[in-house]
Amino acid sequence: MAISNLSKAIVVISSLMVIQICWARIPFEQEYLIPQNIARAAVNLPPLVWNETVAQFARSYAKERAGDCNLQHSDTQLYGENIAMSPAYLSPTSAAELWVGEKPNYDYASNKCKDMCGHYTQVVWRDTTSVGCASVKCHNGGTFVTCNYYPPGNWVGAKPF
Repeated sequence: MAISNLSKAIVVISSLMVIQICWARIPFEQEYLIPQNIARAAVNLPPLVWNETVAQFARSYAKERAGDCNLQHSDTQLYGENIAMSPAYLSPTSAAELWVGEKPNYDYASNKCKDMCGHYTQVVWRDTTSVGCASVKCHNGGTFVTCNYYPPGNWVGAKPF
């Protein structure tokens, strides 16, 4: 009888811990960083760190896109840039997963893309060390997401790692 009560107690405590973990919110920076750093770790690169200066640029540019939600890059030469847009809510994690999801399109041996892969190669660019990201709810209800990378990558002819 004591074992069954102990088992019940373990199940209840475990369930409460799962609920608490699900309700816990990770910092929004980590929502961007985790999927990108998993992709970098897969190719033996150090993790990106959050760069608040770059994030300020990303926030400023995201605000510019709020009116039209156009999937349009900024004109900056200071930073690399990945952008995403959705007609509905797009989480930071989902946007980052879109970019790293391009990995199967990149062929390292030839340094070519079979399809779109430039977002992935920016994420795993060896010399890039930091990132700043932002998202905005657009006036049409969509979401615009941007991550900017320092130093920038995707130099023509160079391999990312």
